[in-house]
Amino acid sequence: MSALEENQEWEAVNRIVFPTTDAESTLPLYVVNWTPSHPDPALFDARESLEKVTFSSLSKRQLSGTLRNGIFSAQEASKTELPAGSVLIKSRTSIELAAGQHVSLCTFFNAFPASYWQRWTKVTNVRFIAKVGGVGRIVVMKSSARGIPSPVTTIPVTQEDEFVEADISLSGFMDGGFIWTDMESASNDSLTVTDAQWQVPTQERRAPHNSSLSIAITTFNRPSYCLNQLQTIAAEKNLRDHLDTIYCVDQGTDRVQDQPDFQQTRELLGQQLTYILQDNLGGSGGFSRGMYETVKAQKSAYVLLLDDDAITEPEAILRALQFSDYATRPVLVGGGMLHLDNRTVLYSSGERFDASSAMPAPATGTHYNHDFAVNPLRDTPELHKRINPDFNGWWLCLIPTEVLKKIGLSMPVFIKYDDVEFGLRAKENNIPTICLPGVAVWHQAWHDKDISRTWEEYFAQRNRWLCTLMHFPVPSKKFAFRMLYEDAHLGTKLLYSAMKLNHMALRDLTEGPEYIVRCLPQKLAEVRKAREGFTDSLVLHNLDDFPTALADYEPTFIPSDPKTVTKIGLKSVISAFFSQSSGIKDTHPQVSIMSKDAIWPAFNKVSSALVTTADGNGAAWFKRDSKLYRKELFRCVHLAANILKQWNKLSRLYRESDFCSINTWQRIFNQSSK
Repeated sequence: MSALEENQEWEAVNRIVFPTTDAESTLPLYVVNWTPSHPDPALFDARESLEKVTFSSLSKRQLSGTLRNGIFSAQEASKTELPAGSVLIKSRTSIELAAGQHVSLCTFFNAFPASYWQRWTKVTNVRFIAKVGGVGRIVVMKSSARGIPSPVTTIPVTQEDEFVEADISLSGFMDGGFIWTDMESASNDSLTVTDAQWQVPTQERRAPHNSSLSIAITTFNRPSYCLNQLQTIAAEKNLRDHLDTIYCVDQGTDRVQDQPDFQQTRELLGQQLTYILQDNLGGSGGFSRGMYETVKAQKSAYVLLLDDDAITEPEAILRALQFSDYATRPVLVGGGMLHLDNRTVLYSSGERFDASSAMPAPATGTHYNHDFAVNPLRDTPELHKRINPDFNGWWLCLIPTEVLKKIGLSMPVFIKYDDVEFGLRAKENNIPTICLPGVAVWHQAWHDKDISRTWEEYFAQRNRWLCTLMHFPVPSKKFAFRMLYEDAHLGTKLLYSAMKLNHMALRDLTEGPEYIVRCLPQKLAEVRKAREGFTDSLVLHNLDDFPTALADYEPTFIPSDPKTVTKIGLKSVISAFFSQSSGIKDTHPQVSIMSKDAIWPAFNKVSSALVTTADGNGAAWFKRDSKLYRKELFRCVHLAANILKQWNKLSRLYRESDFCSINTWQRIFNQSSK
């Protein structure tokens, strides 16, 4: 009998996996070449971080030494890439090291998040177990919250096809830390590791054994992407063993059911696929339908919200599910978002809502867009700290059905800020959000989008302040300042259509929750109509349809400290406000501006500009209208003052309504189902 069969009281909760497709672009997320550790002195003593560098007192020799150290660090980082032929990925769960190779699994997908298991579960010990062959050794490693690695135990491998295991105490990880394995083959023999996994004792489960989930996927005219997602899930037996059904909510006109391979996929999934057609209620309406159906069916312990166009690591879904089963109380388990076009870049590992700006921000101690190919997990100490986010994006988020019954579904808002508000609402009900390392999907990044140039600007601004009203009942002058700041900022970029949508959003806030619910089905059409007639909203897909720009814009802005940038920005607003300039009668754009450069400094003293779209498929001719800018800014002052005056009343109105309740959504679905 194998060791796996002998240890039935232990359950695998993190299976070590490897990429069998797209390995050339994702491998650093799974396995990296081993290199020596070189901890920064500041990791040992936080006082090292208190004093800033004064460059005026830095000698030429000291500067040269600093640069040399930086070059050395960069060279060491580059060595983490696996040499060609050093490692063979034999399957999703099997890897072979050629003779004389040394690799590390201190990676995003294969390091065990010990800190999160110690903090949120009753588990006190974790077991590493694997089938091995060849000759070499496996070193079990751990890190502290400082990111400093240390060995736990060494497992020698001296014969073919044996099982090895090691038990590790989950102590000392409260603030952060991972457990992982480094693997080294003998100089004259290979090493094979198969079915490696991290196990925990099943008696520490909070949930009943074999709890199940449903998956909610909503789609709008992305049938091929959605079908790929369904096919990925259908091919994963381990996941399907826990799956009740996938609620595929199709809100488009180009439907998933009309794809050539849909019927085959439907037959393969059988009762594990529920295909629903409904009117387009946005991401909020699509995900809420999946939540609603899950609660109504009374089968699943959880519902997983999953984007239709994301590429899924199926193991990540299982990890989220099993972690939730062991959590000591109901929690939301989210995953990170990796860039679809830069596969090793992690956009976010959990976010918070910054009340001072009323906008999302990275969770405390983290930053956006970390590239694991350049800075692997083992060499990035700040990523070893445990984080406490306010919310997790709904590209992947696991929600217990008991939470839905307690706090309701999404805000009925079409798109934007539904995930933010839900996370804050859960937090207020003592239900934390956990963005679990090793759980993520690949999703299209935001740098190819600019919502201020689309109808999405309305929903982003309205729902942002709606979220703030619902969770910050005490008014602040900062809120009014931010409303004005956003409006002025849009105007400095000659985005007058966006200013109109912003004002429309602020007005609609004062109409109350029943209006927001009532207008959900038709609001998109109203917003699209409101954008018409502005030069910045008229996008053409052939540059030859515009007169040739007189010059190309070249960035000349000199980087400054944040306070100076703010001052320069305010001067730009004042200049634009008092400007008498107009580009309405321009016969040629004054400058041509690439979308990546289309921030406020590019438009200073520009009468009109030809600006390409963020997706690279078109351009619009922006024209300055100083009179309109002043008129719209005065309108925003009035709207912001009115909202601040009514803040207490509006906040109470939204907070005390059944705005997000299951009953409210049932009423919406009854009116929109096809």
